[in-house]
Amino acid sequence: MTVTDEPTANPGYKQVGTRPIRPDGLDKVTGKARFGADLVLPGMLEGAVLRSPHPHATIVAIDTSAAEAMPGVHAVITGADFPDLAANGARPDDVLMSKNVMARDKVLYEGHPVAAVAAATRKQAKAAAAAIDVTYELLPHVLTVEQAMADDAPILHEGMRTRGLDPAPEVDSNIASRITHERGDLDQGFADADLVVERSFTTKPVHQGYIEPHAAVADASQDGRANLWCSSQGHFSMRTSTAKVLGWEPTRIKVTPAEIGGGFGGKTVIYLEPLATLLSLRSGRPVRLVMDRDEVFRASGPASGTSLRVKVGVTEDGQLTAADVWMAFEAGANPGSPVGAAGMTVLAPYDIPNFFVEGFDVVVNKPRVAAYRAPGAPMAAFAVESVLDELAAGIGIDPVELRLRNAVTEGSQAAYGPKFPVIGFVETLEAIRDHPHYQTELGPNQGRGVAAGFWFNAGMNSTATVNVNEDGNLTVVVGSPDIGGSRSSMCLMAAEELGIDVGRVNAIVADTETVGFNDVTGGSRVTLATGAAVVDACRQIKDDLRGRAAKTWDVEVDVVEWVDGQAQHVDGSETPLTLGELAAKWGRTGGPISATAALNARGVGPAFSTQVCDVEVDPETGEVTVLRYTTAQDAGTAIHPSYVEGQMQGGVVQGIGWALNEEYIYSDDGHLENPGFLDYRVPVASDLPMIDTVVVEVPNPAHPYGVRGVGEVGIVPPLAAVGNAIAAATGVRLTDLPMSPPRVLDAINRAAGDGGD
Repeated sequence: MTVTDEPTANPGYKQVGTRPIRPDGLDKVTGKARFGADLVLPGMLEGAVLRSPHPHATIVAIDTSAAEAMPGVHAVITGADFPDLAANGARPDDVLMSKNVMARDKVLYEGHPVAAVAAATRKQAKAAAAAIDVTYELLPHVLTVEQAMADDAPILHEGMRTRGLDPAPEVDSNIASRITHERGDLDQGFADADLVVERSFTTKPVHQGYIEPHAAVADASQDGRANLWCSSQGHFSMRTSTAKVLGWEPTRIKVTPAEIGGGFGGKTVIYLEPLATLLSLRSGRPVRLVMDRDEVFRASGPASGTSLRVKVGVTEDGQLTAADVWMAFEAGANPGSPVGAAGMTVLAPYDIPNFFVEGFDVVVNKPRVAAYRAPGAPMAAFAVESVLDELAAGIGIDPVELRLRNAVTEGSQAAYGPKFPVIGFVETLEAIRDHPHYQTELGPNQGRGVAAGFWFNAGMNSTATVNVNEDGNLTVVVGSPDIGGSRSSMCLMAAEELGIDVGRVNAIVADTETVGFNDVTGGSRVTLATGAAVVDACRQIKDDLRGRAAKTWDVEVDVVEWVDGQAQHVDGSETPLTLGELAAKWGRTGGPISATAALNARGVGPAFSTQVCDVEVDPETGEVTVLRYTTAQDAGTAIHPSYVEGQMQGGVVQGIGWALNEEYIYSDDGHLENPGFLDYRVPVASDLPMIDTVVVEVPNPAHPYGVRGVGEVGIVPPLAAVGNAIAAATGVRLTDLPMSPPRVLDAINRAAGDGGD
């Protein structure tokens, strides 16, 4: 990171840590903000996509003639209209991405696009898409990792061999890759244990739950360039990926970001953008494509379904001695599950001397998975934190105390390799242990569960420009889409740096031709990385302003300091010059005042969260009611505390839904049976208690304001925390998500019938 000033223990910030009103809030609550589907261009056509009704089939033939002759139809495209990336020497991942956008020789999941239409109206486009005649030859399919990993499983991709095996395999497989992490002597570690617990766990694919469906508007010009508007978590990424699929140079496409109605990782992938662009090119008109909710569920990426086995040993005095973890993650139709991240995070909170972690990335006949908030970590934590709960009970130790005795601290070597810098895991554990919630008595059929979680966070690439306007106010120009309030964070850090009120700063998210490259809004990176770029640019401006003041006073710049929004002479011999006064005379001191900073962020601060959940279980129905929930999380420094708390609460809410109700339900013939929010049940306000937040602040010394990413780690502990609470309330351990009323009731009844599990 280019800015590495270490925060002081008591910095005395004036702007950072305050709670200004969200700058984009008014437009959003009044309906003025424009999202992906809101843009209307003159002469715009509407698009529709024809999708496969089968989970696995060869495409024998496609006849588009009837559709092309229908009223209002201006363009029809199929896989034959896209370049053959493999023949052009493209990377295998890009070839698969292209085939996911539009199928070629075969379809790999229900909902896989096979053709697209642009017509005068959406109704005409849908009718024309339905008129396209596709001849399929059905193929056997696999829907779970167990089916896909079987010796006699049908192969999704000819030529796919498992990476990460030694020796390299000589046969095709649905296992795309294998990852491992290991340390110490596993056998000796288990021999040293007084208690060993081993369990198997499964989780189902789940949806990120964003409210806004995917949407894109494209307007291709005769000069071979295109304008693209879309809701995404990274419009530079959308530009790059769309260009690859079309075989274009990225700079042929200008992408303007729309507001985004939720993403959580699910809007980091292209689906509609290349289709809209090619349809616009073929029709000579702007084209808008918007997914129905049914399409979102059937054709965009959920989180992985998983199968996990965990074995952990502990001594009678609470020291973890060994852990053996096996994980298989559904990748969907193409490789790319988050099993790698799961392998990094699964044991990261704990100092375990002996362990072996093995993970597999497995393709199945479902949509390719996408990221979902700390991708991979919640499922891994569900397994390990559930086993830790059993170990604590088995040796008669408080579950928080067990975690404290084994918690990583500064200097501990993470299970995935590096040594931890300054971290706040112990502080989050102590915050929960000392919270009044943890001491509250419980009633009949009630239970309390504790779990912890880790996310490594990301840095990556960011660019920011800060402009001083002629009135002395600032415009901060960034390329990171604002999902969780990052505009406010940028404004607060800029205001703090320049010593002005945050109300004098405006932040905008600019298009791909207005600001330098920025990676996606994901990985909990924006406030850290883009924020550091903003701070760097502001410091350049402060140096510029000091130089202009020195020129005005005819003194050396070394005797000019910037304090509380103004330049002043160190000995007070000159009348201070405010930012507004210096801006007003920029024509006489060197021209407009502006600075740009670009960086690849380093010094990322790892994030930890510890959570406690109280539930009540109805023994007659299996219904689980969440009574109380408290989450403690290390934010480094809470730039805008309200948004930090909101991120913490949002992660918990999604985790509760994941734990109790949410799952993709597939029939044996590969059809999704609940493709909508009526049958796919996310938590609503009446399902939840108020979620208490404890913001722990252990500043990250590698960031000028001590920032750690906060957006993801909050979703890691809830699956296990809820599961542990249900186990405490019922005496029954559930290992298959979701823990819905029928599953809970069945577990209770089976335990009553056979004396427990």
